[in-house]
Amino acid sequence: MSGETVGRSEEESEFLEHLPCDKCGSSDANALFSDGHLYCYSCEAYTPAEGGPPPEAGGNRQRKAGGLISGGEFSALTKRGIAEMTCRKWGYKLSSYNGKRVQVAELYNPEGSEVVAQKLRFANKDFLALGDLKKAGLFGQHLWRDKGKMVVVTEGEIDALTISQLQDLKWPVVSIPSGASGAKKALAKSLEWLLGFETIVLFFDNDEPGRSAVEECAPLFPPGRCKIARMDGFKDANEAHQAGQSGEVINAIWGAKVYRPDGIVGGAEIWEDLTNDDELAEASPYPWPGLNELLHGLRMSELVTLTAGSGVGKTEVVRAIAHYLLTGGETLGMLMLEESIKRTAKGLMGLELNRPIHLDMTAWADLPEEEKEARRAAYDTTVGSGRLFLYDHFGSTEVENLLNRVRYLAKGCGCRYIILDHLSIVVSGLDDGDERKAIDVAMTKLRTLVQETGICLILISHLKRPPMGKGHEEGAMTSLSQLRGSHSIAQLSDAVVGLERNQQDEVTKNITTVRVLKNRFSGETGIAAHLLYEKETGKLTECSPEFVKSMADEAEAKSKRSGFPEEDDEF
Repeated sequence: MSGETVGRSEEESEFLEHLPCDKCGSSDANALFSDGHLYCYSCEAYTPAEGGPPPEAGGNRQRKAGGLISGGEFSALTKRGIAEMTCRKWGYKLSSYNGKRVQVAELYNPEGSEVVAQKLRFANKDFLALGDLKKAGLFGQHLWRDKGKMVVVTEGEIDALTISQLQDLKWPVVSIPSGASGAKKALAKSLEWLLGFETIVLFFDNDEPGRSAVEECAPLFPPGRCKIARMDGFKDANEAHQAGQSGEVINAIWGAKVYRPDGIVGGAEIWEDLTNDDELAEASPYPWPGLNELLHGLRMSELVTLTAGSGVGKTEVVRAIAHYLLTGGETLGMLMLEESIKRTAKGLMGLELNRPIHLDMTAWADLPEEEKEARRAAYDTTVGSGRLFLYDHFGSTEVENLLNRVRYLAKGCGCRYIILDHLSIVVSGLDDGDERKAIDVAMTKLRTLVQETGICLILISHLKRPPMGKGHEEGAMTSLSQLRGSHSIAQLSDAVVGLERNQQDEVTKNITTVRVLKNRFSGETGIAAHLLYEKETGKLTECSPEFVKSMADEAEAKSKRSGFPEEDDEF
Protein backbone atom coordinates (compact mmCIF):
# COMPACT_ATOMS: atom_id res chain seq x y z
CA MET A 1 0.00 0.00 0.00
CA SER A 2 1.60 3.26 -1.15
CA GLY A 3 2.72 5.71 1.49
CA GLU A 4 2.41 3.37 4.51
CA THR A 5 4.68 4.01 7.51
CA VAL A 6 3.86 0.87 9.47
CA GLY A 7 6.57 -1.21 11.12
CA ARG A 8 5.94 -4.90 11.76
CA SER A 9 3.00 -6.53 10.06
CA GLU A 10 -0.07 -7.47 12.10
CA GLU A 11 0.86 -11.13 11.71
CA GLU A 12 4.17 -10.62 13.53
CA SER A 13 2.68 -9.18 16.74
CA GLU A 14 -0.60 -10.23 18.33
CA PHE A 15 -2.46 -8.64 21.24
CA LEU A 16 -2.19 -10.63 24.48
CA GLU A 17 -3.84 -8.73 27.36
CA HIS A 18 -4.74 -5.34 28.81
CA LEU A 19 -2.62 -3.99 31.68
CA PRO A 20 -2.49 -0.85 33.87
CA CYS A 21 -0.52 2.12 32.52
CA ASP A 22 2.12 3.58 34.83
CA LYS A 23 2.24 6.82 32.84
CA CYS A 24 -1.42 7.89 32.87
CA GLY A 25 -2.86 5.70 35.63
CA SER A 26 -5.41 3.89 33.45
CA SER A 27 -6.36 0.52 34.87
CA ASP A 28 -6.64 -1.38 31.59
CA ALA A 29 -5.74 0.80 28.59
CA ASN A 30 -2.16 -0.48 28.27
CA ALA A 31 -2.04 -3.31 25.71
CA LEU A 32 0.66 -6.02 25.80
CA PHE A 33 1.57 -7.63 22.46
CA SER A 34 3.20 -10.94 21.68
CA ASP A 35 6.56 -9.39 20.82
CA GLY A 36 6.72 -7.77 24.27
CA HIS A 37 5.95 -4.14 23.41
CA LEU A 38 3.24 -2.09 25.16
CA TYR A 39 0.91 0.56 23.80
CA CYS A 40 -1.52 2.62 25.92
CA TYR A 41 -4.70 3.52 24.09
CA SER A 42 -5.47 6.20 26.65
CA CYS A 43 -2.31 8.34 26.75
CA GLU A 44 -0.71 6.79 23.59
CA ALA A 45 2.50 5.91 25.44
CA TYR A 46 4.58 3.30 23.59
CA THR A 47 7.00 1.03 25.44
CA PRO A 48 9.21 -1.07 23.14
CA ALA A 49 10.05 -4.68 23.88
CA GLU A 50 13.47 -5.39 25.35
CA GLY A 51 15.87 -5.13 22.42
CA GLY A 52 13.00 -4.05 20.17
CA PRO A 53 12.61 -0.97 17.98
CA PRO A 54 12.26 2.51 19.51
CA PRO A 55 8.84 4.19 19.50
CA GLU A 56 9.33 5.88 16.15
CA ALA A 57 10.04 2.54 14.48
CA GLY A 58 6.44 1.34 14.72
CA GLY A 59 5.14 -1.80 16.36
CA ASN A 60 1.40 -1.99 16.97
CA ARG A 61 1.05 1.72 17.74
CA GLN A 62 -1.66 3.93 16.31
CA ARG A 63 0.05 4.29 12.95
CA LYS A 64 -0.55 6.41 9.88
CA ALA A 65 -0.87 4.93 6.42
CA GLY A 66 -1.60 6.23 2.96
CA GLY A 67 -4.61 5.26 0.81
CA LEU A 68 -8.11 4.73 2.17
CA ILE A 69 -10.08 1.51 2.15
CA SER A 70 -12.94 1.42 -0.32
CA GLY A 71 -16.12 -0.58 0.07
CA GLY A 72 -17.17 -2.44 3.19
CA GLU A 73 -20.47 -3.49 4.72
CA PHE A 74 -22.78 -2.25 7.44
CA SER A 75 -23.56 -4.63 10.27
CA ALA A 76 -24.71 -4.47 13.86
CA LEU A 77 -21.96 -4.44 16.49
CA THR A 78 -23.68 -7.02 18.67
CA LYS A 79 -21.14 -7.08 21.49
CA ARG A 80 -21.30 -3.30 21.75
CA GLY A 81 -25.07 -3.13 21.53
CA ILE A 82 -24.89 -0.97 18.40
CA ALA A 83 -27.62 -1.52 15.77
CA GLU A 84 -27.03 -1.73 12.01
CA MET A 85 -29.19 1.35 11.50
CA THR A 86 -26.82 3.34 13.74
CA CYS A 87 -23.77 2.17 11.80
CA ARG A 88 -25.44 3.19 8.50
CA LYS A 89 -26.26 6.63 9.87
CA TRP A 90 -22.66 7.16 10.87
CA GLY A 91 -21.01 5.37 7.92
CA TYR A 92 -19.32 3.02 10.39
CA LYS A 93 -18.60 -0.16 8.43
CA LEU A 94 -16.82 -3.49 8.52
CA SER A 95 -14.01 -4.20 6.04
CA SER A 96 -10.65 -5.96 5.72
CA TYR A 97 -7.10 -4.70 5.98
CA ASN A 98 -4.07 -6.94 5.33
CA GLY A 99 -6.37 -9.93 5.58
CA LYS A 100 -7.81 -8.91 8.96
CA ARG A 101 -11.34 -7.80 9.74
CA VAL A 102 -11.51 -4.21 10.86
CA GLN A 103 -14.12 -1.64 11.83
CA VAL A 104 -13.80 1.54 9.78
CA ALA A 105 -14.74 5.03 10.98
CA GLU A 106 -14.67 7.63 8.22
CA LEU A 107 -13.67 11.18 9.04
CA TYR A 108 -14.65 14.08 6.80
CA ASN A 109 -13.07 17.46 6.34
CA PRO A 110 -14.71 20.26 8.38
CA GLU A 111 -16.84 21.23 5.39
CA GLY A 112 -18.25 17.69 5.22
CA SER A 113 -17.52 17.38 1.52
CA GLU A 114 -14.81 14.72 1.49
CA VAL A 115 -13.57 11.71 3.47
CA VAL A 116 -9.98 12.63 4.33
CA ALA A 117 -9.09 9.93 6.87
CA GLN A 118 -10.18 6.58 8.25
CA LYS A 119 -9.61 5.02 11.67
CA LEU A 120 -9.35 1.25 11.58
CA ARG A 121 -10.14 -0.70 14.74
CA PHE A 122 -8.81 -4.26 14.96
CA ALA A 123 -10.33 -7.03 17.06
CA ASN A 124 -7.55 -6.64 19.64
CA LYS A 125 -8.39 -2.93 20.03
CA ASP A 126 -5.33 -1.89 18.06
CA PHE A 127 -5.85 1.14 15.84
CA LEU A 128 -4.52 2.29 12.49
CA ALA A 129 -5.12 5.68 10.89
CA LEU A 130 -5.27 6.00 7.11
CA GLY A 131 -5.26 9.21 5.18
CA ASP A 132 -4.58 12.57 6.85
CA LEU A 133 -6.13 13.12 10.29
CA LYS A 134 -4.86 16.70 10.30
CA LYS A 135 -7.39 17.57 7.62
CA ALA A 136 -10.30 15.95 9.46
CA GLY A 137 -12.95 17.62 11.57
CA LEU A 138 -14.64 15.93 14.49
CA PHE A 139 -15.96 12.44 13.84
CA GLY A 140 -19.64 12.78 12.93
CA GLN A 141 -19.49 16.55 12.44
CA HIS A 142 -20.76 16.24 8.87
CA LEU A 143 -24.00 14.62 10.06
CA TRP A 144 -25.40 17.67 11.82
CA ARG A 145 -26.40 21.23 11.14
CA ASP A 146 -23.98 24.02 12.01
CA LYS A 147 -26.05 25.17 14.96
CA GLY A 148 -28.56 23.89 17.47
CA LYS A 149 -29.54 23.52 21.10
CA MET A 150 -26.92 21.02 22.26
CA VAL A 151 -24.03 18.89 21.04
CA VAL A 152 -22.34 16.06 22.98
CA VAL A 153 -18.59 15.49 22.53
CA THR A 154 -17.13 12.05 23.35
CA GLU A 155 -13.61 10.64 23.34
CA GLY A 156 -14.17 7.79 20.88
CA GLU A 157 -16.27 6.62 17.96
CA ILE A 158 -18.05 3.78 19.79
CA ASP A 159 -19.25 6.14 22.52
CA ALA A 160 -20.50 8.59 19.89
CA LEU A 161 -22.50 5.82 18.18
CA THR A 162 -23.85 4.66 21.54
CA ILE A 163 -25.09 8.07 22.64
CA SER A 164 -26.53 8.82 19.21
CA GLN A 165 -28.48 5.54 19.21
CA LEU A 166 -29.80 6.12 22.73
CA GLN A 167 -31.17 9.47 21.52
CA ASP A 168 -32.84 7.99 18.42
CA LEU A 169 -30.09 9.36 16.16
CA LYS A 170 -31.65 12.84 16.46
CA TRP A 171 -29.36 14.81 18.77
CA PRO A 172 -25.92 15.97 17.57
CA VAL A 173 -23.01 13.90 18.86
CA VAL A 174 -19.37 14.01 17.75
CA SER A 175 -16.10 12.48 18.94
CA ILE A 176 -12.46 13.43 18.98
CA PRO A 177 -10.36 11.86 16.21
CA SER A 178 -7.24 11.35 18.32
CA GLY A 179 -8.39 10.50 21.87
CA ALA A 180 -8.01 12.38 25.12
CA SER A 181 -4.42 13.46 24.48
CA GLY A 182 -5.45 15.37 21.36
CA ALA A 183 -8.79 16.64 22.64
CA LYS A 184 -7.90 20.29 23.21
CA LYS A 185 -6.28 20.66 19.82
CA ALA A 186 -9.19 18.96 18.03
CA LEU A 187 -11.87 21.04 19.78
CA ALA A 188 -9.94 24.27 19.21
CA LYS A 189 -9.80 23.45 15.52
CA SER A 190 -13.59 22.97 15.40
CA LEU A 191 -14.40 25.71 17.91
CA GLU A 192 -16.40 27.87 15.52
CA TRP A 193 -18.67 24.95 14.65
CA LEU A 194 -19.11 23.93 18.28
CA LEU A 195 -20.01 27.49 19.30
CA GLY A 196 -22.98 27.30 16.94
CA PHE A 197 -24.66 25.24 19.70
CA GLU A 198 -26.13 26.78 22.81
CA THR A 199 -24.70 24.03 25.03
CA ILE A 200 -21.58 21.89 24.56
CA VAL A 201 -21.57 18.74 26.74
CA LEU A 202 -18.19 17.08 27.28
CA PHE A 203 -18.75 13.36 27.94
CA PHE A 204 -15.21 12.06 28.26
CA ASP A 205 -14.03 8.79 29.80
CA ASN A 206 -14.19 8.48 33.56
CA ASP A 207 -10.44 7.98 34.02
CA GLU A 208 -7.49 10.24 34.70
CA PRO A 209 -6.74 11.09 31.03
CA GLY A 210 -10.42 11.84 30.46
CA ARG A 211 -10.68 14.07 33.52
CA SER A 212 -7.49 15.89 32.59
CA ALA A 213 -8.81 16.44 29.07
CA VAL A 214 -11.99 18.00 30.48
CA GLU A 215 -9.93 20.51 32.50
CA GLU A 216 -7.96 21.38 29.37
CA CYS A 217 -10.92 21.65 26.99
CA ALA A 218 -13.66 23.29 29.07
CA PRO A 219 -11.95 26.73 29.28
CA LEU A 220 -12.08 26.92 25.46
CA PHE A 221 -15.77 27.80 25.71
CA PRO A 222 -17.48 30.95 27.02
CA PRO A 223 -18.59 30.72 30.67
CA GLY A 224 -21.88 28.88 31.06
CA ARG A 225 -21.83 27.26 27.62
CA CYS A 226 -19.89 24.10 28.50
CA LYS A 227 -21.32 21.31 30.67
CA ILE A 228 -19.64 18.19 32.02
CA ALA A 229 -21.38 14.80 31.94
CA ARG A 230 -20.20 12.32 34.57
CA MET A 231 -21.12 8.75 35.48
CA ASP A 232 -20.14 6.83 38.58
CA GLY A 233 -19.22 3.18 38.21
CA PHE A 234 -18.61 3.13 34.46
CA LYS A 235 -15.64 4.21 32.37
CA ASP A 236 -17.65 5.38 29.38
CA ALA A 237 -21.08 5.48 27.76
CA ASN A 238 -20.78 2.18 25.91
CA GLU A 239 -19.70 0.28 29.03
CA ALA A 240 -22.85 1.49 30.80
CA HIS A 241 -24.94 0.60 27.74
CA GLN A 242 -23.53 -2.94 27.63
CA ALA A 243 -24.30 -3.33 31.35
CA GLY A 244 -27.95 -2.51 30.72
CA GLN A 245 -27.65 0.93 32.33
CA SER A 246 -28.43 3.04 29.29
CA GLY A 247 -30.57 5.30 31.44
CA GLU A 248 -27.44 6.34 33.31
CA VAL A 249 -26.01 7.65 30.03
CA ILE A 250 -29.08 9.77 29.32
CA ASN A 251 -29.16 11.03 32.92
CA ALA A 252 -25.49 11.99 32.68
CA ILE A 253 -26.12 14.04 29.54
CA TRP A 254 -29.27 15.85 30.63
CA GLY A 255 -28.01 16.22 34.18
CA ALA A 256 -24.63 17.57 33.09
CA LYS A 257 -23.32 20.39 35.26
CA VAL A 258 -22.06 23.73 33.99
CA TYR A 259 -18.27 23.68 34.05
CA ARG A 260 -16.59 25.77 36.70
CA PRO A 261 -12.88 25.83 37.47
CA ASP A 262 -11.88 24.17 40.73
CA GLY A 263 -12.86 26.25 43.72
CA ILE A 264 -15.75 28.14 42.10
CA VAL A 265 -19.08 27.27 43.73
CA GLY A 266 -22.50 28.63 42.91
CA GLY A 267 -24.39 30.17 45.80
CA ALA A 268 -27.50 28.20 44.82
CA GLU A 269 -25.63 24.98 45.59
CA ILE A 270 -24.69 25.55 49.24
CA TRP A 271 -28.01 25.41 51.10
CA GLU A 272 -27.16 22.03 52.64
CA ASP A 273 -23.85 23.43 53.86
CA LEU A 274 -25.66 26.34 55.47
CA THR A 275 -28.06 24.05 57.31
CA ASN A 276 -25.28 21.74 58.50
CA ASP A 277 -24.39 22.71 62.07
CA ASP A 278 -21.43 20.33 62.37
CA GLU A 279 -18.98 23.22 62.36
CA LEU A 280 -20.68 24.67 65.44
CA ALA A 281 -20.31 21.36 67.23
CA GLU A 282 -16.65 21.20 66.22
CA ALA A 283 -15.76 24.53 67.86
CA SER A 284 -14.11 24.41 71.29
CA PRO A 285 -14.22 27.18 73.90
CA TYR A 286 -11.21 28.94 75.38
CA PRO A 287 -10.56 28.34 79.10
CA TRP A 288 -11.62 31.92 79.93
CA PRO A 289 -15.17 33.33 79.45
CA GLY A 290 -13.97 36.82 78.56
CA LEU A 291 -11.99 35.54 75.56
CA ASN A 292 -14.93 33.41 74.43
CA GLU A 293 -17.23 36.43 74.59
CA LEU A 294 -15.18 38.20 71.91
CA LEU A 295 -13.75 35.33 69.83
CA HIS A 296 -16.66 32.87 70.21
CA GLY A 297 -14.35 29.86 70.63
CA LEU A 298 -11.70 28.04 68.64
CA ARG A 299 -12.89 26.87 65.21
CA MET A 300 -11.61 24.42 62.66
CA SER A 301 -9.74 25.73 59.59
CA GLU A 302 -8.67 28.85 61.47
CA LEU A 303 -5.23 30.24 62.33
CA VAL A 304 -5.03 32.02 65.69
CA THR A 305 -1.88 34.00 66.46
CA LEU A 306 -0.94 34.75 70.05
CA THR A 307 1.61 37.53 70.43
CA ALA A 308 3.45 39.39 73.19
CA GLY A 309 6.83 40.73 74.16
CA SER A 310 9.59 38.48 75.43
CA GLY A 311 8.88 36.88 78.80
CA VAL A 312 5.30 38.11 79.08
CA GLY A 313 3.87 34.59 79.34
CA LYS A 314 2.78 33.40 75.91
CA THR A 315 3.82 29.81 76.58
CA GLU A 316 1.89 29.71 79.87
CA VAL A 317 -1.25 30.85 78.06
CA VAL A 318 -1.01 28.24 75.28
CA ARG A 319 -0.16 25.56 77.85
CA ALA A 320 -3.37 26.44 79.70
CA ILE A 321 -5.30 26.21 76.41
CA ALA A 322 -3.65 22.84 75.67
CA HIS A 323 -4.60 21.46 79.08
CA TYR A 324 -8.17 22.68 78.65
CA LEU A 325 -8.49 21.01 75.24
CA LEU A 326 -6.92 17.74 76.37
CA THR A 327 -9.09 17.36 79.44
CA GLY A 328 -12.07 18.19 77.24
CA GLY A 329 -11.38 15.12 75.07
CA GLU A 330 -9.67 16.80 72.11
CA THR A 331 -6.67 15.39 70.23
CA LEU A 332 -3.79 17.84 70.24
CA GLY A 333 -0.38 18.34 68.67
CA MET A 334 2.27 20.56 70.31
CA LEU A 335 5.43 21.79 68.61
CA MET A 336 7.11 23.69 71.44
CA LEU A 337 10.38 24.76 69.87
CA GLU A 338 11.84 26.55 72.91
CA GLU A 339 11.39 23.82 75.49
CA SER A 340 11.91 20.09 75.77
CA ILE A 341 9.02 17.65 75.62
CA LYS A 342 9.80 16.82 79.26
CA ARG A 343 9.18 20.45 80.25
CA THR A 344 5.97 20.53 78.21
CA ALA A 345 4.77 17.32 79.85
CA LYS A 346 5.53 18.51 83.37
CA GLY A 347 3.74 21.77 82.69
CA LEU A 348 0.55 19.95 81.62
CA MET A 349 0.75 17.53 84.54
CA GLY A 350 1.28 20.44 86.94
CA LEU A 351 -1.91 22.12 85.72
CA GLU A 352 -3.77 18.88 86.38
CA LEU A 353 -2.25 18.63 89.88
CA ASN A 354 -2.76 22.34 90.68
CA ARG A 355 0.92 22.83 91.43
CA PRO A 356 3.97 23.55 89.23
CA ILE A 357 5.84 20.26 89.56
CA HIS A 358 8.61 21.42 87.21
CA LEU A 359 9.86 23.61 90.07
CA ASP A 360 10.22 20.61 92.37
CA MET A 361 13.85 19.49 92.21
CA THR A 362 13.23 16.26 94.15
CA ALA A 363 14.46 13.16 92.34
CA TRP A 364 11.82 10.65 91.33
CA ALA A 365 13.27 7.97 93.59
CA ASP A 366 12.97 10.30 96.59
CA LEU A 367 9.33 11.22 96.02
CA PRO A 368 6.73 9.72 98.38
CA GLU A 369 4.69 6.91 96.88
CA GLU A 370 1.55 8.99 97.19
CA GLU A 371 3.15 11.75 95.07
CA LYS A 372 4.31 9.25 92.48
CA GLU A 373 0.79 7.87 92.17
CA ALA A 374 -0.66 11.38 91.87
CA ARG A 375 1.78 12.28 89.11
CA ARG A 376 1.05 9.05 87.29
CA ALA A 377 -2.69 9.79 87.42
CA ALA A 378 -2.06 13.33 86.12
CA TYR A 379 0.09 11.88 83.34
CA ASP A 380 -2.62 9.39 82.31
CA THR A 381 -5.20 12.17 82.14
CA THR A 382 -3.09 14.55 80.04
CA VAL A 383 0.22 13.58 78.44
CA GLY A 384 -0.40 9.84 78.44
CA SER A 385 -4.05 10.04 77.39
CA GLY A 386 -3.25 8.94 73.83
CA ARG A 387 -4.62 12.26 72.54
CA LEU A 388 -1.41 14.29 72.82
CA PHE A 389 1.46 14.28 70.30
CA LEU A 390 4.68 16.21 70.91
CA TYR A 391 7.54 17.24 68.63
CA ASP A 392 10.90 16.24 70.10
CA HIS A 393 13.08 19.08 68.83
CA PHE A 394 14.87 22.10 70.24
CA GLY A 395 15.89 25.10 68.18
CA SER A 396 15.32 26.26 64.62
CA THR A 397 14.09 23.96 61.91
CA GLU A 398 13.50 24.25 58.18
CA VAL A 399 10.02 25.44 57.25
CA GLU A 400 9.25 22.53 54.92
CA ASN A 401 10.23 19.93 57.51
CA LEU A 402 8.06 21.64 60.08
CA LEU A 403 5.11 21.81 57.67
CA ASN A 404 5.45 18.09 57.02
CA ARG A 405 5.25 17.40 60.74
CA VAL A 406 2.17 19.59 61.13
CA ARG A 407 0.56 17.77 58.20
CA TYR A 408 1.40 14.39 59.77
CA LEU A 409 -0.03 15.46 63.13
CA ALA A 410 -3.25 16.47 61.35
CA LYS A 411 -3.68 13.57 58.95
CA GLY A 412 -1.67 10.79 60.55
CA CYS A 413 -2.42 11.40 64.22
CA GLY A 414 -5.88 12.94 63.92
CA CYS A 415 -4.97 16.17 65.75
CA ARG A 416 -7.71 18.78 65.38
CA TYR A 417 -5.78 21.42 67.29
CA ILE A 418 -2.06 22.11 66.86
CA ILE A 419 0.08 24.59 68.80
CA LEU A 420 3.27 25.98 67.25
CA ASP A 421 5.51 27.91 69.65
CA HIS A 422 6.88 29.98 68.02
CA LEU A 423 7.09 31.47 64.51
CA SER A 424 10.29 33.48 65.03
CA ILE A 425 12.38 30.43 65.82
CA VAL A 426 11.05 28.68 62.70
CA VAL A 427 12.68 31.29 60.48
CA SER A 428 15.71 32.10 62.68
CA GLY A 429 17.99 29.55 61.04
CA LEU A 430 17.59 30.77 57.47
CA ASP A 431 20.86 31.65 55.73
CA ASP A 432 19.85 34.82 53.88
CA GLY A 433 18.84 36.63 57.07
CA ASP A 434 15.77 38.24 55.48
CA GLU A 435 13.35 37.71 58.37
CA ARG A 436 10.55 39.73 56.78
CA LYS A 437 10.52 37.61 53.63
CA ALA A 438 10.95 34.38 55.60
CA ILE A 439 7.96 35.17 57.81
CA ASP A 440 5.83 35.97 54.76
CA VAL A 441 6.71 32.65 53.14
CA ALA A 442 6.17 30.68 56.36
CA MET A 443 2.82 32.34 57.06
CA THR A 444 1.56 31.72 53.53
CA LYS A 445 2.46 28.05 53.77
CA LEU A 446 0.95 27.68 57.23
CA ARG A 447 -2.28 29.36 56.10
CA THR A 448 -2.48 27.01 53.10
CA LEU A 449 -1.83 24.01 55.34
CA VAL A 450 -4.62 25.04 57.72
CA GLN A 451 -7.08 25.11 54.82
CA GLU A 452 -5.77 21.81 53.43
CA THR A 453 -6.04 19.89 56.69
CA GLY A 454 -8.96 21.69 58.35
CA ILE A 455 -7.10 22.02 61.67
CA CYS A 456 -7.15 24.91 64.11
CA LEU A 457 -3.56 26.18 64.37
CA ILE A 458 -2.58 28.23 67.41
CA LEU A 459 0.60 30.09 66.52
CA ILE A 460 2.87 32.13 68.80
CA SER A 461 4.74 35.13 67.41
CA HIS A 462 7.02 37.71 68.98
CA LEU A 463 6.53 41.47 68.80
CA LYS A 464 8.90 44.20 67.74
CA ARG A 465 9.86 46.69 70.41
CA PRO A 466 7.71 49.84 70.54
CA PRO A 467 9.49 52.75 68.82
CA MET A 468 9.51 54.83 72.02
CA GLY A 469 8.36 54.78 75.60
CA LYS A 470 8.11 51.73 77.82
CA GLY A 471 8.58 48.24 76.38
CA HIS A 472 6.27 45.26 76.45
CA GLU A 473 8.03 43.85 79.50
CA GLU A 474 6.80 46.99 81.28
CA GLY A 475 3.20 46.50 80.18
CA ALA A 476 3.15 48.48 76.88
CA MET A 477 -0.04 47.99 74.87
CA THR A 478 0.19 45.57 71.96
CA SER A 479 -0.88 46.40 68.38
CA LEU A 480 -0.92 44.73 64.97
CA SER A 481 1.73 47.13 63.70
CA GLN A 482 4.21 45.64 66.17
CA LEU A 483 4.04 42.11 64.70
CA ARG A 484 7.39 40.99 63.31
CA GLY A 485 8.00 40.76 59.57
CA SER A 486 5.64 42.48 57.15
CA HIS A 487 1.86 42.45 57.48
CA SER A 488 1.47 38.76 56.59
CA ILE A 489 0.90 37.62 60.19
CA ALA A 490 -1.98 40.05 60.65
CA GLN A 491 -3.40 39.46 57.16
CA LEU A 492 -3.33 35.66 57.20
CA SER A 493 -4.45 35.08 60.79
CA ASP A 494 -8.15 34.68 61.54
CA ALA A 495 -7.57 36.07 65.02
CA VAL A 496 -4.66 37.86 66.68
CA VAL A 497 -4.51 38.04 70.47
CA GLY A 498 -2.01 40.28 72.28
CA LEU A 499 -0.82 39.71 75.85
CA GLU A 500 0.29 42.61 78.06
CA ARG A 501 2.00 42.39 81.46
CA ASN A 502 4.26 44.66 83.46
CA GLN A 503 6.91 42.25 84.71
CA GLN A 504 8.62 44.97 86.76
CA ASP A 505 5.68 46.08 88.91
CA GLU A 506 5.66 44.22 92.22
CA VAL A 507 1.88 44.57 92.65
CA THR A 508 0.55 43.81 89.13
CA LYS A 509 3.32 41.66 87.65
CA ASN A 510 1.17 38.54 87.88
CA ILE A 511 -1.77 40.03 85.95
CA THR A 512 -1.88 39.59 82.15
CA THR A 513 -4.22 41.66 80.01
CA VAL A 514 -5.59 39.73 77.02
CA ARG A 515 -6.36 42.05 74.10
CA VAL A 516 -8.04 40.91 70.85
CA LEU A 517 -6.26 42.76 68.03
CA LYS A 518 -8.01 41.06 65.11
CA ASN A 519 -11.18 39.02 64.90
CA ARG A 520 -12.25 37.95 61.41
CA PHE A 521 -15.20 35.91 62.74
CA SER A 522 -17.19 38.67 64.45
CA GLY A 523 -15.06 41.81 64.20
CA GLU A 524 -15.09 42.33 67.99
CA THR A 525 -11.78 43.59 69.37
CA GLY A 526 -10.40 45.15 72.54
CA ILE A 527 -9.64 43.90 76.04
CA ALA A 528 -11.16 40.42 76.45
CA ALA A 529 -9.91 39.31 79.86
CA HIS A 530 -7.44 39.78 82.69
CA LEU A 531 -5.62 36.63 83.84
CA LEU A 532 -4.11 36.28 87.30
CA TYR A 533 -1.15 33.89 87.59
CA GLU A 534 -1.36 31.92 90.80
CA LYS A 535 2.15 30.89 91.77
CA GLU A 536 0.99 28.13 94.10
CA THR A 537 -1.09 26.33 91.43
CA GLY A 538 0.66 27.51 88.25
CA LYS A 539 -2.74 28.37 86.78
CA LEU A 540 -4.08 31.44 85.01
CA THR A 541 -7.44 32.49 86.45
CA GLU A 542 -9.64 35.16 84.94
CA CYS A 543 -10.19 38.07 87.31
CA SER A 544 -12.67 40.92 87.22
CA PRO A 545 -11.90 44.44 85.92
CA GLU A 546 -12.67 45.74 89.42
CA PHE A 547 -9.95 43.53 90.91
CA VAL A 548 -7.48 44.70 88.27
CA LYS A 549 -8.34 48.34 88.96
CA SER A 550 -7.87 47.90 92.70
CA MET A 551 -4.46 46.32 92.08
CA ALA A 552 -3.50 49.14 89.72
CA ASP A 553 -4.58 51.72 92.28
CA GLU A 554 -2.50 49.97 94.91
CA ALA A 555 0.50 49.95 92.59
CA GLU A 556 0.10 53.67 91.92
CA ALA A 557 -0.18 54.45 95.61
CA LYS A 558 2.87 52.38 96.40
CA SER A 559 4.80 54.21 93.70
CA LYS A 560 3.91 57.55 95.21
CA ARG A 561 4.87 56.40 98.72
CA SER A 562 8.24 55.25 97.46
CA GLY A 563 9.01 58.73 96.19
CA PHE A 564 9.53 57.78 92.58
CA PRO A 565 8.26 60.39 90.07
CA GLU A 566 5.31 59.74 87.77
CA GLU A 567 6.18 58.41 84.34
CA ASP A 568 5.43 61.74 82.61
CA ASP A 569 7.46 63.82 85.12
CA GLU A 570 10.77 65.25 84.01
CA PHE A 571 13.92 64.42 85.97
